[in-house]
Amino acid sequence: MNTEIAEKQPQQPLIRFLAQSFSVLFHPLFIASYTIYFLIYIHPSAFVGYDERTRFFRMLSVVLFTLIFPAFSTFLAWRLKFIKSLYLHTQRDRIIPYALCMFFYWWTWYVFRNLPEIPPVAVDFLLGSFLAICAAWFGNIFFKISMHAVAMGGLVVFALLFSFTDDYSSGLYLSMAIFIAGLVCSSRLIVSDHTYREIWLGLLLGGLAQWIAWLFPAHP
Repeated sequence: MNTEIAEKQPQQPLIRFLAQSFSVLFHPLFIASYTIYFLIYIHPSAFVGYDERTRFFRMLSVVLFTLIFPAFSTFLAWRLKFIKSLYLHTQRDRIIPYALCMFFYWWTWYVFRNLPEIPPVAVDFLLGSFLAICAAWFGNIFFKISMHAVAMGGLVVFALLFSFTDDYSSGLYLSMAIFIAGLVCSSRLIVSDHTYREIWLGLLLGGLAQWIAWLFPAHP
C-alpha cells in the first residue's frame, strides 16, 4: 500500500463534505468556462467593444466544447461500458476521456485562433488548456495524475502570466487563483486516493503547459 495514502487520517464529515463540494465546484471541466467567463464578462478590457450577442455566443461555444460535449461523451463511453466508472478511478478509465477532451479542446482553440477579433489572452489560455490535457494523457501512462491539480496549475500560471501583461493588473486575480488552487488540491488529498506526488506533478504539468502556450503567437 502506498505510504502516502496509508498515512491519511480520517476526516470529519463536514470537512469531507466541503472537500467534495470544492472538488465538484472546481472540476477540471469547469475551469475553461470559468476563465473565459472572467475574460468576457468581468475583466474590464479583454473583450471590450463586443456586443452582448457576440459575447454570449463566444461564451456558449466554450461551454459546449470544453464542458458539455466532453462530459456527455464521457457519459456515453460509460453507458457503452468502455469505462467502468464516471469517477475515472483508474488509469485505464481515463484514456478515452482524455482523448475526447484533447479533440474538443483542440477544436475550441483552433476556432478561436482563427477568429481575428478574439483577444490573444483567451487564445493563449485555450492553447495552454489543450497542452495540459495532452501532458496529463501522457503522464497517465505512468501514474494516475490528478486532473484537478493539472487544471489548478494551469489556472495559477495563467493568472501569473496575465498579471505581467494586463493593463488592469491586480494582485487580487492571482491571489484568488492561488487560494482556489490551495482549496482544491487540499480537497483532493482529503477525498481522493491521490498522493502528494500526483498532486504536485499535476500542478507542475498544468503550469508548464500554460507557460509554453504563452511562448507561441496567438494568431496566425
